Amino acid sequence: MTESILSHAFPNGLMLLGEPMRSVQSAAFTLLVPAGCAHDPPDRGGLSSFTCDMAMRGAGERGSRQFILDLDNLGVEHHESVSNSHTSFGGATVAENLFATLTLYADMLRCPHLPEDQLESSRQVALQELCAVEDEPAQKTMLELRRRHYPDPWGQPAQGNREGLETTTIDDIRSHFARRYRPDGAILGVAGSFDWEPLKELAGKLLGDWEPCPAEPISERVPGARYTHFAYDSNQTQIGIAYPSVPYRDGDYYQARGALGVLSGGASARLFTEVRERRGLCYAVYATYHTLRDRGAVFCYAGTSADRAQQTLGVTLGELTRIARGVEDHELKRLKACIKSALIMQQESSSARSSSIARDWYHLGRVQTLDEVGAKIDALTHHSINAYLAGHPPADFTIVTVGPQELEVPDGVL
Repeated sequence: MTESILSHAFPNGLMLLGEPMRSVQSAAFTLLVPAGCAHDPPDRGGLSSFTCDMAMRGAGERGSRQFILDLDNLGVEHHESVSNSHTSFGGATVAENLFATLTLYADMLRCPHLPEDQLESSRQVALQELCAVEDEPAQKTMLELRRRHYPDPWGQPAQGNREGLETTTIDDIRSHFARRYRPDGAILGVAGSFDWEPLKELAGKLLGDWEPCPAEPISERVPGARYTHFAYDSNQTQIGIAYPSVPYRDGDYYQARGALGVLSGGASARLFTEVRERRGLCYAVYATYHTLRDRGAVFCYAGTSADRAQQTLGVTLGELTRIARGVEDHELKRLKACIKSALIMQQESSSARSSSIARDWYHLGRVQTLDEVGAKIDALTHHSINAYLAGHPPADFTIVTVGPQELEVPDGVL
């Protein structure tokens, strides 16, 4: 069972959040640093991810090997990732090792080595990750779809591009770290078995005098073509479709998620049933929700054979637009059961909760309890979702295809 959600804002802008969970023996943290890939310069695509990898290669008194070895000795399951808005560091361990783990990460934030002698090794890791995307057409489709749907730079991929990765220097890495890894705008969320006052004291000791740095504005550039095809020699075609939705902070967010859940939320959802099961048009189809701070979107994927690609595109678009006619009560009952199962599992995971409370603070400026989210799910009705859909029908589509032939987009879709 969770207790109340606690928060403390340090004078330098760092926000500390905590959710004690006395029923677990673990503790987890999520650290969001305002160093997302939207800040990557046009000629240095992938700089944020490159810097993230370099930041983990030694800090304070520990070299690269010792830093990772000490995390292993503490039993930390750690992960790092880069989104449009943040570089995220997370870890989970037994509760008694939480403070020692946070001390290691404070060293990474305050005194990283960013060793020049490991620059080429880190570059090869980044290039291998980029090659993995290029070799996986489904992933490439969805990355290109996001790039073309959102205004640049909000859609650019964290993996960057070969030219940017190959020309990045150690000075680029160190300059990016100095400008972007800052406390103002950083969020540290902790969940699990811990005591709040000692945690707040430790965070103040480790990070309270971390010097802030002025944020730099981002200039948006309007997206280009609404349909883009990438020629790819294959017997298969990958289809990506996106349309605007409301952001997480919008009052209609749960109505939007309810509509999406009817479209794509298991084997009984409309896309799976209509496109895959009844018509046998594709081997995979789904839709997922994505949010930035001030806008959201639904991204849909279908993988099919090249000879059925045109029909798959038409039927999938048909299902996306048909949702605007409304959902039925029985569809919503199934959806609520799925969501509540996910909430129950999240309540038992300190890692999931640390991530959720950090995300909530970034998007909402507050943290929702699981009971609050559950109440919002219970309040959903097919009438409330249909009222939302009447005012927000899927439209203004962005489409990306990867395969041997360009497809024809039905009139009035773009």
